[in-house]
Amino acid sequence: MGWTLLLLFLVFGASGASECHGKPSPTARPNSNPIQTGAPRFVRSVKNAKLYSVGEQDEETALVHLWGTPYEMGVAQGTLMKEEVSSFFAAVWAYMEEQVEEAVNSSVPSLKLQSWFLKDVANLGLEAALDLEIVATKRFTGKYFYEELQGLADSSGVDVKTLERIHMIGELTKGHCSMFGAWGAAVANTPSKLLQLRALDWNIDGPFRNHPQITVYHPTPGSGNGYDFVNVGWTGWIGSITGISANQMAISEIGVSFPDDSFGSDSRFGVPFTYFLRDILQFEKDLAGAMNRTSSVERTCSLILGYGDGKSSEFRGVEYSASVANFYTDTNLKPEADWHPKIENIVYWGMDWLCPGYTQVLGEQLKKFHGNISADVTIHEILPVVQSGDTHVAVYDLTNMMLYVSNAKGDSEKGPPFAYDRPFIQMNVTELFSVSPSV
Repeated sequence: MGWTLLLLFLVFGASGASECHGKPSPTARPNSNPIQTGAPRFVRSVKNAKLYSVGEQDEETALVHLWGTPYEMGVAQGTLMKEEVSSFFAAVWAYMEEQVEEAVNSSVPSLKLQSWFLKDVANLGLEAALDLEIVATKRFTGKYFYEELQGLADSSGVDVKTLERIHMIGELTKGHCSMFGAWGAAVANTPSKLLQLRALDWNIDGPFRNHPQITVYHPTPGSGNGYDFVNVGWTGWIGSITGISANQMAISEIGVSFPDDSFGSDSRFGVPFTYFLRDILQFEKDLAGAMNRTSSVERTCSLILGYGDGKSSEFRGVEYSASVANFYTDTNLKPEADWHPKIENIVYWGMDWLCPGYTQVLGEQLKKFHGNISADVTIHEILPVVQSGDTHVAVYDLTNMMLYVSNAKGDSEKGPPFAYDRPFIQMNVTELFSVSPSV
């Protein structure tokens, strides 16, 4: 059987379901690990960059601060983290090759690659297929992304084309994730508080779990390059899937494998969503700006997004595709189903758009703790029972500007494999933005 025919069989022959059928284990237990609250520890610095370490023992994570223009920040990160950048991107490229080969020869890969991309690979090869994505998206993408990647390449020694190709991975995969925004009567202590969850369920058998990094961007003031923001991801990864900004804005994201007809169609021509989400963090002051950008941008794949604005204590869920940009609050929440009931002052989805098993359990936990939802309750009681957030998790307290992060277990670490079962690291985001570039 030829590669193209085999890929069509693998992708379409096993995809008859209209909704996901997974659900959390009924024996799931709370997370008893204490939250780690130690201050960041300085490690080293170069021009326009500083490296700190946060967390303790097996939870130790790199915290990188960058200053300057996009190109200068790329150079700074590549200089500061040269060995780590080279190691990460080499490992990701090898893993992508392995996953595509596995898809061709045996089964759909764990990266859940898009069917049209696999067909391109079968016909053209991996590099050419990724280059097609770059061509399709480049004219919609801010030039500052390519400037930063060029700086990263110039200082790290990693080929810039490799960096560009790997940064297309978000457009090519279908991760399952969960989110909620909770405010007012739903949360503990004060009705003005806004809490937001971003749980990434994506990949824990590849290299990503071994290279977590929290990156704090400090664009040059007055340069037109936006505001300070925190990017939660991996070493050298400049797109955003998880993050919080100096404007008290935060993002959540869920890949949609099981949409309904309301999503319409997708497109390959538009802003890659990881770049789009970074633009929300970097350039938008408030929820209205984020919504306007969403409505006007050239969109690509089907997603559910979440935007929180701590200044106004507002949250919006977004049904996002090339065809639609629909915004949801607690009063008009979709999809409408008995397993997805409306809950006062909460917007939520578990693992997908049509995913009864996880969404119902998430809703039950949110109802159980309604009126007392806090970062502590989310980390210790809600997430481990829902069992979402295997790759990484961020909980944002957007009122008090506190960030809580956990990552999957790396190869050299001990303890549970999934981020939601591991200790979380607490960071004061306001203090992160106040760090100076001076030595």
